[in-house]
Amino acid sequence: MSTVAVTDDTFEAEVRKSDVPVVVDFWAEWCGPCKQIGPALEELSSEMAGKVKIAKVDVDSNPNTAASIGVRGIPALFIFKDGEIISNRAGAAPKAALQSWIEDSI
Repeated sequence: MSTVAVTDDTFEAEVRKSDVPVVVDFWAEWCGPCKQIGPALEELSSEMAGKVKIAKVDVDSNPNTAASIGVRGIPALFIFKDGEIISNRAGAAPKAALQSWIEDSI
């Protein structure tokens, strides 16, 4: 399973109403650190399929969602479970660190 592109219009259905926990990556095309963690998130999306969904929100195209969550810098990662934020972190990190954070949170 690959990551899911989420928009302001689909955030409620894809994230808040998801049956599994969702890691949401707030990113932008021009963001270097965002591009660094992108491949790791794609791999984790496949490796953790069924346990967690990984969604990506482009903050330039979907500013309302980022603003409503309180995203101040990118990359910003949030884990939602049962519609609520249960954990968040900012900045790039290696795949192993991201995986540990996700597993410890869910």
